[in-house]
Amino acid sequence: MSKSTASDGDDLGRPPRVVALGGGHGLHASLSALRRVTTDVTAIVTVADDGGSSGRLREELGVLPPGDLRMALAALCGDDEWGHTWSQVLQHRFRSEGDLHGHAVGNLLIVALWELLGDSVAGLDWVGQLLGAHGRVLPMSSVPLEISAEVSGIDPARPEELTTVRGQVACASTSGRVRSVSLLPGDPPASPQAVKAVREADWVVFGPGSWFTSVLPHLLVPELAHALVTTRAKRLVALNLSPQRGETDGFRPETYLEVLREHAPKLGVDVVLADSGTVEDVTPLMSVVGELGGRLELAELSRDDGTPRHDSDRLATALERILGTEGR
Repeated sequence: MSKSTASDGDDLGRPPRVVALGGGHGLHASLSALRRVTTDVTAIVTVADDGGSSGRLREELGVLPPGDLRMALAALCGDDEWGHTWSQVLQHRFRSEGDLHGHAVGNLLIVALWELLGDSVAGLDWVGQLLGAHGRVLPMSSVPLEISAEVSGIDPARPEELTTVRGQVACASTSGRVRSVSLLPGDPPASPQAVKAVREADWVVFGPGSWFTSVLPHLLVPELAHALVTTRAKRLVALNLSPQRGETDGFRPETYLEVLREHAPKLGVDVVLADSGTVEDVTPLMSVVGELGGRLELAELSRDDGTPRHDSDRLATALERILGTEGR
């Protein structure tokens, strides 16, 4: 596959168009950094969550699960008091003994707009306007999806035996090790706006985030996957700081890339960004990065509090250097 030829935006006299893929806390971290780097950010979000408030709304109303979409919007909120206040409102969860317990205000607001407008993307755009969002949030598919995973080691007596586990929560919390994932339905429709954003992007950013349930699903929606493989945009993969129990137990930094290649063998990668403190042996990582056609960038990305979370300032600095926007 030939290397991409998209401009990083400098030659065009505008900020780079960046599309960020994922869901949940990983995408929130990515967007919190990217909004400091460019004014043209589009988040494309997984729609397979079946737990908590999102799962209850999905089951009762048949809507897309709004939770990860809400978190992405909150991450892109305006910098003024108005934006921050509405971001807090969106993230607020009710605490009660009744049916509202655990529901996030933003989830209810998003679903209300969907019902009123009959258009999932328009509803998200309205919430974005309310927040003064620095970017746009789109679902990766126009229908709610279910994740199915092949998991080994659920029965300790048969460590190599594969078991099929269905549902995002079940996959993320399995006691075994996830080997591969697929989506149900198997040929889901992509959001047309998401496909368009990928095709027009200068950069596409994968991760960080739950690898099997937030990052890889984008490559399992056929039309979106085709756009990701054929886009002229440069592709950046931001690796996680630590393995996630069940999903990525025992993963080394290069394992994330090996799994990515297994699920999307035609996908090329231009840059892999990893935390320098989590890469004990750079040689195997550089080898896999080279096989994908990219280069490795190491930087100090984690917080100083001992938690395996990205520091927004450090991640923004690294992304700014890679995307070529220093001094903008």
